[in-house]
Amino acid sequence: MIGDVLTTSILFEALKAEHPDAVLHYVINSHTFPVVENNPFIDTFLFVTPEMEDSKTEFLDFLKTIKKEKYDVVIDVYSKFSSNLMTKFSGAKIKISKKKWYTSHYYTHTFKDAKIPNTNAGLAVENRLQLLQPLCVEIPQTLKPKVYLSPKEIENSKQFLIDSKIDVSKPLFMISVLGSGDNKTYPLPHMADLIDTIVEDTNGQILFNYIPKQEHEAKTVYNFCKAATKKHIFFDVFGKSLRDFLSITHHCTALIGNEGGAVNMAKALDIPTFTIFSPWILKEAWNMFDNDTTNVSIHLKDVKPELYEGKSLKEMKGQAFSLYDSFPPELIFPKLKNYLKQF
Repeated sequence: MIGDVLTTSILFEALKAEHPDAVLHYVINSHTFPVVENNPFIDTFLFVTPEMEDSKTEFLDFLKTIKKEKYDVVIDVYSKFSSNLMTKFSGAKIKISKKKWYTSHYYTHTFKDAKIPNTNAGLAVENRLQLLQPLCVEIPQTLKPKVYLSPKEIENSKQFLIDSKIDVSKPLFMISVLGSGDNKTYPLPHMADLIDTIVEDTNGQILFNYIPKQEHEAKTVYNFCKAATKKHIFFDVFGKSLRDFLSITHHCTALIGNEGGAVNMAKALDIPTFTIFSPWILKEAWNMFDNDTTNVSIHLKDVKPELYEGKSLKEMKGQAFSLYDSFPPELIFPKLKNYLKQF
């Protein structure tokens, strides 16, 4: 997933700091490449394509490619069956991964994920950095993922916004109107209520983050908004590609909406964020660099902790939709309105 690939990229910066002559390769799903494109710490990308995922023959050919590289070290962030096979074919003497009872024998070093963060970087960052222990003496306590845009991308996107009748000198909010799945998406009528509040409190301009196949759902949110709010929404202005989205977001005042890859990308661009977590997602893992000012998040557990007493998040996953019913906009408004004061 995009957020995972972007967050894992911090390992390359840390490795290069201590081992500047090391040659570092990154195996990623091909569709996630835009978030790590131009990263100066990664020497080579190896892509897992949809064709490989659908064909055992294609994937075997990919494994043979890995074998030819004769790697010294493999860091497997996921420890899933496919990455287990990549690790095995690598021939590396040092094999590092997270601790899982059914795959630990594949690796020379394994680490158990922490459950409580030590810093505001969050568990997603901290649990990745601990994988460097066998390789680095000086491991940063926190390291922030970064997106590297070119000056041309930044200038072209600014001109695109200007040509779209957007005033880049005034507040411009990117709204992550949809999550990566239905059970990670704040109910559409409720999201519209939040957008109404953003416009009422800031008189800001609004962009929606969606892809063409999500146009119907995004339009549903738009239709739920008040007539006065709709005048502030530039519905047809959106990134046609992931790099376009990143370049446009670079010019935004803040990104507000569902937790997911869009939030992680905004943070990597140093754009302020207000994040609404799905009731079944572990906030401590992905509330990276929350600081109660520019990066703020809210979870149902924050306002109704009694719903979680004696229950695991895994149990809550099956109740996601009913839990969203317990998370109306009225519970989010106070924190959101306070957040918007800075703009």
